[in-house]
Amino acid sequence: MGLILGGLIVAAPGISAAASSLDLFYERSLMVAADTRCGLLPDDVGSALVAAQVQARGAAMRAGFDKMTIKATQSRAAAKAGSVACASPDLAMASGRVRAAFDGYARLLRMDYPGDSAMWKADRGSSAVAARWRLFQNVKFGDSRMVFGLAGRKGANVVLALAQFPRGEAPYAANLVLRDDAATSGPYLDQRGATLASTPLARRLPPVTAQVTFAAEARSTAGLDLLPKDMKSGWAFRFPPEAARAMAQLDPREVVAVDFMFPGDVTRRAYVEVGDFAAGRAFLQYAAK
Repeated sequence: MGLILGGLIVAAPGISAAASSLDLFYERSLMVAADTRCGLLPDDVGSALVAAQVQARGAAMRAGFDKMTIKATQSRAAAKAGSVACASPDLAMASGRVRAAFDGYARLLRMDYPGDSAMWKADRGSSAVAARWRLFQNVKFGDSRMVFGLAGRKGANVVLALAQFPRGEAPYAANLVLRDDAATSGPYLDQRGATLASTPLARRLPPVTAQVTFAAEARSTAGLDLLPKDMKSGWAFRFPPEAARAMAQLDPREVVAVDFMFPGDVTRRAYVEVGDFAAGRAFLQYAAK
C-alpha cells in the first residue's frame, strides 16, 4: 500500500503520459475516496481533485474502457483507500502531493476542454445580477448557429440552448435527445472503418430505440446577457436539470442532439459533442478561494 500511495501520479489538470488513463483514474479515485473518509484536503483542492477524477474517467472512456471496467476500478480504489488508516504516513505523503499538484488548479476561474470536433469552455466566475454562460459549446448547423450548455446566475445553472435562425424564423419547441444510459451497455459509435475524429456526428447518436428525450420546459427570446456579441437575437430553450445529469453519464465520444420544431412539421437538428461535459460540470461545482 505504501508503494501505491507513495508512487501516486497526481499531476493536474491533464492526463500524465507516465500512466495509462485507467491507472490515473484509479489513482485519483483512490485519493478522492481517502479524502472523503479522512478529510485530508482543503475543500477547494478536494473539489478540484474530483473534477480531475471525472476528467480521467472521460480519458479512460476515450481509450475504450467500458463502464463496467471503470465502475470496478473505482470500487477497487475505494476499497484500497478504506484499508489505510487516516493517520498513515503514506497517506499524508500522498495527500501532500495532491495539495501541491492541485492548489493552483483550484484557483482557476476558466478552463477549456478540447474534443474531437468541438470545445467546451468553462467559466466559474459568477454574478448575482446578470446571467452568464458557465459551460458552453458553440455549434453551427446549416445556416443556423447555437450556443448550448449550462448558464445562470450565482450558484444556479440551467441547461440551455440558445439558437439563431435565418430570416427571423422562430421554433415553437425543442427537444434534447441522447442515449439512454440506464437502458444501454455503452455508446453507439458507427465508424464504418473511419477514425472516430472523421466520423460524422450523426453517426455517434444511438438508434431511436436506445434514446431518451427531454422536452424543453421553457421558451423565450434570448436575453442580452447570454447573446454572443456577434448574435443580435435568438431563441432560448431551457431543459430540465435531469438532462445535465444524464448527459454527464455519457461517453465523451458520443453526441447529443437538439431538435428545434417549426410550424409545418419542420425539424432542424443540431449536434453537440459530449466531450468533457462531465469534467466541466464538476469544475463548476467548487468555489475558488
